[in-house]
Amino acid sequence: MFVRALIPFVAVVLFLLEPEFALFSPIQLNDQIIYLVPRFLILYLIFVSIYYSRQRAVIYGLVFGLLYDVFYIDIIGLYTVLYPLICFLAGSTVKFIHQHLSITTILSLVLVALMEIVLYNFFAFINFTNITFSNFMMNRLIPTLIANLLFLIMLGWAFKYLINARVLQRARENN
Repeated sequence: MFVRALIPFVAVVLFLLEPEFALFSPIQLNDQIIYLVPRFLILYLIFVSIYYSRQRAVIYGLVFGLLYDVFYIDIIGLYTVLYPLICFLAGSTVKFIHQHLSITTILSLVLVALMEIVLYNFFAFINFTNITFSNFMMNRLIPTLIANLLFLIMLGWAFKYLINARVLQRARENN
C-alpha cells in the first residue's frame, strides 16, 4: 500500500520543490544573464510514462499541468495540454527504444527541450517575450537542459527504482 501512494507523493513533492529551485535563477555570468528552469516534475512524469504506465502519467500530467497553470502562470490550458502530451510522447516511444536509464535520460532531455521550444514559440506568438531565438537557446534552453541533466544524474536511478518497486508490487497483487 505504501509504494502505491509513493509515486503520486513524489510528484506532489517535486511540484512543490520546483519554485524553490527556481529561486536560484537567474544567474549572472560575465555579462550574460542565464536562466535555469527546473523541470523536475515533467522529468519524473516522463519516467513514470516509460517505466510504469503511460495512461497514469498522462492523467498525472493533466492534473499537475492544470495545477501548474492555476498556481504559477496566468494562462489556463498551456501546461494542461503540454504535460499530458509530453507524457504521451514518452510512453509512445517506449515501443521503439530500449528502456535503459541513459536512453531514458536522453529522451527526457529531448522532450523537455521540445516543451521549452513550444513554450518559447507560444510566448513569442502572443508577444509575451521579445528575446530572439538565439538568445533563448544560449541563455535559457541550454542552461536549463544542463541543470535538469544534473538533476537526472542525481535522481534518475532513484526514480527508476521507485517505479520498478511499484511495478513489482502490482505484479504481486495480481498473482
